[in-house]
Amino acid sequence: MNIRTIPLILLGVVLGAVLGTVAVAVVAYNPAGWAWLDQTQPAPETAVASVEDQAVYTCGMHPNVNRTEPGNCPICGMKLVPKKPSGPQKENESDTDVRVAPGFLQNFAVRTAVVARGALPVAIRTVGVLAHNEEKLVSVNTKFEGWIETAHVNNVGESVARGDVLFDIYSPQLVTTQREYLAAMGYVQQLEASDAYPDAIKRARSLLEAARERLRYWDITEEQIAALERSGIAPRTIRFFSPASGFVVEKMGDSLEGMRLQPGMTVLKIADHSTLWAQAEFFESDLRHVREGSEATIEVDAFPGRRWSGRILFFRSAVDPETRALTAFVEVDNTDLSLRPMMYVDVALRAEGASDAVLVPAEAVLHSGERSVVIVEKDDGLFEPREVSLGLAAEGLQQITEGLSPGETVVVSSQFLIDSESNLKAATAQLLRGDEPDEPMPQHHHHHH
Repeated sequence: MNIRTIPLILLGVVLGAVLGTVAVAVVAYNPAGWAWLDQTQPAPETAVASVEDQAVYTCGMHPNVNRTEPGNCPICGMKLVPKKPSGPQKENESDTDVRVAPGFLQNFAVRTAVVARGALPVAIRTVGVLAHNEEKLVSVNTKFEGWIETAHVNNVGESVARGDVLFDIYSPQLVTTQREYLAAMGYVQQLEASDAYPDAIKRARSLLEAARERLRYWDITEEQIAALERSGIAPRTIRFFSPASGFVVEKMGDSLEGMRLQPGMTVLKIADHSTLWAQAEFFESDLRHVREGSEATIEVDAFPGRRWSGRILFFRSAVDPETRALTAFVEVDNTDLSLRPMMYVDVALRAEGASDAVLVPAEAVLHSGERSVVIVEKDDGLFEPREVSLGLAAEGLQQITEGLSPGETVVVSSQFLIDSESNLKAATAQLLRGDEPDEPMPQHHHHHH
């Protein structure tokens, strides 16, 4: 936003009429007449044509009073002040415009900004809890009945790699099948050595292959089958290997050794933590800005200054009726395994709130009840209070949906409008005396709602 500084005087007095905020404070203090008001108020609509070329006296409080001689106002008794002849208005001047006298312009420094068109980013922050990536959560179970004789992994939290030995299992069913395999293999070798009919050899080989397939279906590895062929003896127990890499996050029972397993029963759960899911809560007002695939940034208290990248995978199907929030599952890249499940995280997203918006600094907008007003600078010394309609607000910017066009200039700082009453009175008195300020007026930054 291109912001520059211009001098401006007592725009707040005029805005008092627009917003009803400061008029009381100004009217209450009038030690030296209102000689300056004719320089800050709109030209009266009624002008005396017959006295256009001579001095006209008017009342600062009642501009409709016009006299050709000095005197007092017949309505309030205040001293009349000279008024410049009312010439034709400038083309771009309207009844609501404020003409500020050049003699007063040096007393205040007021910032302005040029209305721009652009994208309005929306920053959304929320909190969440890390959990396992359920797409990479593996249940360890056997497809045959048996008993665990030796457990090589016994504790939740242990790290395992794919192919590591989890436990040794004794299964009468498995021992029988291995013996059947060895018998089929010996039968094939016997037929091949005796020059039997090709059909008989073919049938024997199909029986051997069927026994091999049964071992494969029970997750017996090719290496284990090869070892069986080499030894020619069916072992009493067989090793069971980890089907995935990750951390043991759940196990059945306190001790695995001696546990009887049924086909399909979960013995352990192994989770891959190279990616985690953050369950983050988004309020209903944020949902128009977030969607599946939205990029997110994750921070945790345990690692100040570090950020992890993530993206929204999916949302729960319904809003929580108590919190009025919708849970999103954010996939977090955790290659170095620094993050752990159940950590609290801060989740931040930047979304495009409005792509082609008319934007002004948020502090340029003055709020009064249900009205929103900006002060438009039309040329040097000419200002127009204008009502506007507001859209989104984010990061110090306000979208204007109606009332302003790109390229126009608006007043940004209006501290004098919201200064304390004493400062406002002091500024008014100083200007009425025609003094130059000895030091800059105090600048107060209050929010004006």
